Amino acid sequence: MATIHAQLIGDKVLLLRGDLERLVEVARRSQEIDLAIEEDDTSTLAIMRLAEQGAAFNFWKEKGEDIYSTEDGEPV
Repeated sequence: MATIHAQLIGDKVLLLRGDLERLVEVARRSQEIDLAIEEDDTSTLAIMRLAEQGAAFNFWKEKGEDIYSTEDGEPV
């Protein structure tokens, strides 16, 4: 028995490449398949810059005070 790990993202699924290759191999045993793969060339840095330039996190800048103190990280 093989375990396939998948992460659901909306109506799409994220798989490890090895898991995808196993699934394709099993599917090809029973029928001919056509595999279409989309390569995502958006870098992590580009996504970070987009988040930084957007206004979603402006509330942290507008707060004007630290949200957390050094005591917040202390074990209970």
